[in-house]
Amino acid sequence: MEDTSTSVRIKVAALLLLTFLLRTDAMEVTSSGPQTIQKAKGENVNLGCTYTPGPMDTGELDIEWTNLSPDMTQKDKLILSYTGGQTHHYGGTSLSKRLNFIGDPKQGDASIFLLNVGLSDTATYQCKVKKAPGVDMRKVTLVVMVPPSVPKCWVEGGEERGGTVSLRCESPQGSSPLTYVWKRESGGAMPAAATQDPQSGELLIWNHTDSNIGTYVCEVTNAVGKQQCKYSLHAYNPTNKAGVIVGAVIGALLLLLLLLLLIWLLICCCHKRRYEKEVANELREDANAPESRPTSRQSSLRSVLGYRTHHGVHYSSVRRNLPSVSDAGSFMNRGERNESSQSGRRLSPLKYDPKYGYPV
Repeated sequence: MEDTSTSVRIKVAALLLLTFLLRTDAMEVTSSGPQTIQKAKGENVNLGCTYTPGPMDTGELDIEWTNLSPDMTQKDKLILSYTGGQTHHYGGTSLSKRLNFIGDPKQGDASIFLLNVGLSDTATYQCKVKKAPGVDMRKVTLVVMVPPSVPKCWVEGGEERGGTVSLRCESPQGSSPLTYVWKRESGGAMPAAATQDPQSGELLIWNHTDSNIGTYVCEVTNAVGKQQCKYSLHAYNPTNKAGVIVGAVIGALLLLLLLLLLIWLLICCCHKRRYEKEVANELREDANAPESRPTSRQSSLRSVLGYRTHHGVHYSSVRRNLPSVSDAGSFMNRGERNESSQSGRRLSPLKYDPKYGYPV
């Protein structure tokens, strides 16, 4: 029983030793660079993948570079391969023109370069080397970032002696995280009563005095770049706040009085126009009707009586019975009364004129 157990132990040990020896002599990717590479937008990057085949790896060399999808349900994208002694590009031309092997893949170097990287190139890439029966792979993550732009430095509030001064610094562009650091360039060391926030870029100086006067530099950095700006700090006497408040109140009152004056003038103007309009209407109502001219009264009388004169014809017998121009008004007023009295009288027959007809 003991002999059988010993035999089993020897076989297991031999198998483990053989497995170790085969593993040691198998294909191995030997690149030891960083697993994560951070690059600024527009720069070039090399993704390393050197390998050493084992003595038993005698098959055809096959190298694949793949863009791994962060979503496990999506397929990975093959971007470059080397098989049968030829290089093959995949994907669009915008990527294939920027991507290639650095050296000869047959000589144990499957590293690639990528030119002019952009934010869309941020991904995890996998290098897989196969030479039957050996196979090995390596993953490397590329992070493309935007370097910080030139920041803006300013003071928020005042620079009064005895008060609190707030120096601010902000970069409008740049991939996070951004770190802000204030330094004093001239005038001595940083004030003892000063605190700064590296995330917001604010430098607070308490109890500001003349000893704090000088040039301050704000430097903003991230993993791929840095920029800076400067601000010259001064110290001024505190303003008379009471005088400012009194001046503001007086100005507000004067503005209010001016507004009330304008409203009063507008109301007076409206009342004046309304009064002038009412007076004009009363004058029109009280005015006498214009007297008619004698010629117009004669023409009106002739039109009423149907009287029409003709050149060369005399109507003396008729005109004697007509009222004068001065009696025209009384004649018109006696309309129906004269009509009844005249109906009783009958004029003598008139002579017919062959040229003008009967006189009216």
